[in-house]
Amino acid sequence: MGSGGRLYCAFISACLVVLGMLLMLQVFVGFRAPGPRWVTKDGVTFTIISIDNSRDGAQPGGGARGNQPERSGSTRGFETRGAVFLESEAGVLWDYMPQFYQDENENFTQKQSDRSQIDLQPWAGGQPSFTAEVQRFIEYISTTQVHCARELTAGEPQEEKVLAGSWTVCLEGWFLNREVGPCVAYSFSLDQKDAGFVSRMASLAGCEVHQFDPGARPVPGRDERGVKRHQTWLDWREPKHGSRRNTPKKLGLIMESLGHHKVEFVQADLESAEWKVLENLVLDGTLGRIQQLVVTVHLHWAGFEVGGSEAGVVRFWYSLLKELQGAGYRLLHSATGPGHTILRHRLAGVSSTYTLSWVNTRWNY
Repeated sequence: MGSGGRLYCAFISACLVVLGMLLMLQVFVGFRAPGPRWVTKDGVTFTIISIDNSRDGAQPGGGARGNQPERSGSTRGFETRGAVFLESEAGVLWDYMPQFYQDENENFTQKQSDRSQIDLQPWAGGQPSFTAEVQRFIEYISTTQVHCARELTAGEPQEEKVLAGSWTVCLEGWFLNREVGPCVAYSFSLDQKDAGFVSRMASLAGCEVHQFDPGARPVPGRDERGVKRHQTWLDWREPKHGSRRNTPKKLGLIMESLGHHKVEFVQADLESAEWKVLENLVLDGTLGRIQQLVVTVHLHWAGFEVGGSEAGVVRFWYSLLKELQGAGYRLLHSATGPGHTILRHRLAGVSSTYTLSWVNTRWNY
């Protein structure tokens, strides 16, 4: 064999060695690489390698950035039928859930609007700390931000604001313009707990009042006070296809169905669903169509579809209320309610519920 033949054979041998090494490498990667293996029509097998690009700083709340529970200390997040519950260090899972929301709490993923996340505020102490977050949050919801010369309250005389869980609305002229017609008030509460608000808004404020309670007996037309009752309830999710007439709906859809582009007063005691409803009002822009907002917040647990570490949950609450301030809302009145626990921690000088009255200072007709 000549020198040319020997070179050709050496070249073929080298190619076969390289090809064998490549085949062995492919087999090795197929065994070791994570991810699903796929086979093409030609019989070629390949593996998809996924790289986790997540970072620290997960944030609580269905619409907050990250949407994964924070892992801090020994508190762990558990997802149960769409709602994230917190487990204490003792290992007891929270079992509190009002019956009305129990059958409506399975959809965690929602249609996204143009803005799908709220902006979380920096940690109160520069790093996760339940104590620091609680101190900042309680101070914030206890400090009023606007003065009103003419207030309507739950007290009997008007000047007294001593009732636990009381509410306050402003009737000052620069907030109300009667030239455009009577004011409109919505009230959402279970078991007629809002009877005082409904009565006073109808009789003293002279508003067109709509009372929403899914458990109330429907009354055709309006009652003797001129109040219209509805069995519809307030929700933060899109109504299901083929829903019943009294299925929970977003506030914007309720307003549309009643022919109201704007509403002067909205009062809501939503039994721990207030955080998700408020978040929805911020994200879909409905917040700007409300003049005054009275909301009872419940602090003994995180709330529906709100998860994360204890510090992260309180940070989410605070950030959400700061979103209201960024939209022009100012705190007019804060009233304490029953209980002395926050996320099951019994704390001196705090309450488990607060009724917060907000005024939209950017309101215009």
